[in-house]
Amino acid sequence: MARPVTLFTGQWGDLPLEELAAKVSRWGFDGLELATSGQHFDEVRILNEPGYAESLRAILDKYNLKVYAVGAHLIGQATCDPIDPRHQNILPKEVWGDGEPEGVRKRAAERMKDIARAAAKFGVDRVTGFTGSSVWHMLYSFPPNDFAQIERGYADFADRWNPIIDVFDQEGVKFALEVHPTEIAYDFVTTRKTLDAINNRPGFGINFDPSHLVPQFLDSAAFLAEFADRIYHVHVKDSKRHLNGRRSILASHLNFGEAERGWDFVSPGHGDVDFESIIRTLNRIGYQGPLSIEWEDSGMDREYGAQDALAFVRRSDFAPSNVAFDAAFSKK
Repeated sequence: MARPVTLFTGQWGDLPLEELAAKVSRWGFDGLELATSGQHFDEVRILNEPGYAESLRAILDKYNLKVYAVGAHLIGQATCDPIDPRHQNILPKEVWGDGEPEGVRKRAAERMKDIARAAAKFGVDRVTGFTGSSVWHMLYSFPPNDFAQIERGYADFADRWNPIIDVFDQEGVKFALEVHPTEIAYDFVTTRKTLDAINNRPGFGINFDPSHLVPQFLDSAAFLAEFADRIYHVHVKDSKRHLNGRRSILASHLNFGEAERGWDFVSPGHGDVDFESIIRTLNRIGYQGPLSIEWEDSGMDREYGAQDALAFVRRSDFAPSNVAFDAAFSKK
């Protein structure tokens, strides 16, 4: 059976839910991964406004769309980050408050708990997102890092996220961290350190997105195999390296889409991600959840890109064989 294909709504936040739902239904998607804290899924209204959840559900039912996950990337980012003015642009004003960093982190943590409660109320058992990191900015060790501070960063993450996951557990919802540069987990080593920091509790897993591994020259299929029991959700996104001896893999502080970047996000099937090996590994580990397309391609119209990505995923996703290829050779 083919896995359901959904569209993450984070990059479509300028469109009302009904307008977006009508489009994706017409294009042939099976559902949506609803971004939180906006007009697609407002956790505060879900919990406090009678009839709001029902109005969202009516729109989804009208267009025969399912929701397998909600995405809480922006709120989650503020739970562990060193807070600076950039965060004000991505946070609700009540979470930002007066901007005092520890206050922002604490309010973001409480909002994450509310997102778990709202997801459960809406009948969704997966929340994808970010955690931020108190130590990402120490990636390059000069001036030389105090490596004890790096370890304290993982302890800080655990101190902040164990109480959040307690609420997720109470609500029967799992959190799936998108392993990603700027997060507490961004590669194999740091993903294992992150899971170990919270004693590998099952309420905290991974939103797998290969587009963040390709620029690091990491093997996406190997990542899936290593963390097979923690793959709670899958994003379909691609990235392409443009290294020619003059462009840096560090992207040179250039915005996405600029010609001199050493790598960029592209629509699925147009980059360096080996999706066939990913599908084969997903089959091997038994993942039957959604494949959620995340459009991030500065060089491609997003409506064209969404439809192109959907067609790519439909023809790329395949079920494993239920017979041995050489079974017909037997004369028994």
